[in-house]
Formats: sequence, structure tokens, C-alpha cells
Amino acid sequence: MQIKTVLFDLDGTLLPMDQELFVKDYLSRLAAYMVPYGYDPKKVTDAVMEGVITMVRNDGSMSNEEAFWKCYRTEFQKVKASCGFNAEAKKVIELVKQRDMKAVLATNPLFPQIATYSRVRWAGLEPEDFEYITTYENNSCCKPNPKYYEEILSKLNLKADECAMVGNDSKEDTVPSTMGIPVFLLTDCLIDKGGDISKFKHGGFDELKDFIDDLNKE
Repeated sequence: MQIKTVLFDLDGTLLPMDQELFVKDYLSRLAAYMVPYGYDPKKVTDAVMEGVITMVRNDGSMSNEEAFWKCYRTEFQKVKASCGFNAEAKKVIELVKQRDMKAVLATNPLFPQIATYSRVRWAGLEPEDFEYITTYENNSCCKPNPKYYEEILSKLNLKADECAMVGNDSKEDTVPSTMGIPVFLLTDCLIDKGGDISKFKHGGFDELKDFIDDLNKE
């Protein structure tokens, strides 16, 4: 079966970042934004984290948007300073299209569309570069739940053997391999949660380009 679609993680994959630093910055800015309205900063961050946990545990019975609450618009943009930039990300997406495949942004849908689209642009890309982008409005499961990936396949009418997955998390982004989807781990910002990553294709952007080039070779 020919590969038609490549699923890409965003944070730490197309968008370089230290995830712990990003989350810390995001939560501190959110708390500071809410203080003038009379909110206790600790209670704000605790509530947000509880919302994230609720979404991660979502069993598919509701959208992730229903499991959380709307995010503010302007303050989130300042978190961009916590992220890096790698021009190779755009080149990889262009390569996928040159090889007559489509790109899907399979980022953990813990953020609303507006925040996710912002992060896409921080990476030097546009939402229109992707056939589909997972956000908490349009998904009802999260990584590492296999249902998250099953939902993407169902929405796009794809079979597992028509897809490949690119990510940086040794636990969350390798789940598709259990469905027969080939996985590549980008090691530039690798999140190693145990396990043997040698079981998967891995490396930097040069190795990723080779992986994409080899997908539909006989």
C-alpha cells in the first residue's frame, strides 16, 4: 500500500522547544493575565492543569473543547519566546507535498485552534500547509490513547498502511507503530520516556528527509 499521508507532531518536532520551559512560561503568563480580574494565580494554574488532565483522560465521549475552557488570545503570543525555530521544518513539509503526499498536524489536542494555529506560524508554516490539524475543538481523545490516532484515520478516511508518523516523544508518538504505521523519531528535541528508540527510524532533519524519500520506494 502506498503512503498517502504523513502525520507530524508539532511541539519539539516541527517547532523546536523545551516543553517544560514552554508550559511553565505559558502558565505563568496566563496566571499573570488573570490576576487583575481577581483570580489567585496558583488557583488559575491548578485549574488549567486540571483541565489538561481532564482532556488527556477524555474517553471520546465529548470534544476536548467541552472538556476544557477557551484560551485567551493575546497573552499566548508572548510564549513564542520560549520556542525555537528551524527552517528545515518548512522544507520537510514541502518535500512531503513534492512526493505527492499530504501532511497532517497530529499535535496533542490540548489547545484551542487559535493557539495551535499560532504555534504553526511560529514554526514558519501556515495552517493551510496541512490537510488536517488536531485541536481540542475537533478531537475527543489525546495522546498516548490509540483512539486519538484512530480518530484521525476515521476523519480522513485513511487506512493505517497509508500513513506514516513523525514525532519526538518516545512514548506518545510511537503508538501508531502498534497500528502498523511506520514511525520516525526526530531527535533534535527528543522526549525519551523509556523504551528502545532503536526500534524506530530516528535522527535529525537530514535523516527525516531520507525517511520521507524512502516511504514509497519499492
